[in-house]
Amino acid sequence: MSTIRKFQVTFDCAEPERLARFWCEVLGYAVPSPPKGFDTWDDFNASRPPEERGSWFACGDPSGVGPRLYFQRVPEGKAAKNRVHLDVRVGTGLVGEERLATLEAECTRLLALGAVRVRLLYDGSDSCIVMQDIEGNEFCLD
Repeated sequence: MSTIRKFQVTFDCAEPERLARFWCEVLGYAVPSPPKGFDTWDDFNASRPPEERGSWFACGDPSGVGPRLYFQRVPEGKAAKNRVHLDVRVGTGLVGEERLATLEAECTRLLALGAVRVRLLYDGSDSCIVMQDIEGNEFCLD
């Protein structure tokens, strides 16, 4: 049996490019070059039928280590809590007040990008901050 080493995380969303660019800022990811034959993503989208323009967008880890993120437009809005979410690991190895300060600093940065703070989970040594991205998808600063 073979082992799968690469995977992609797919988001259903209303505005694929906008959400992809948000996650690029959160994770330090990059938008790939437009498809061959196009100078820009706008040029590529203009070549598509109207109903397909802006229907998807993707981004990836420039180092090639992290998974590709794929964003696809769907007609329905988010209706319930995510069953799977991303943990953005900014406090790995830290505990107590040092960990909390690191998470709070990252939370402040992400709020400026349009994220929403939902709640802090803190037991005196371990902590995480539950947040939502610009389309309401939950994620944690961990």
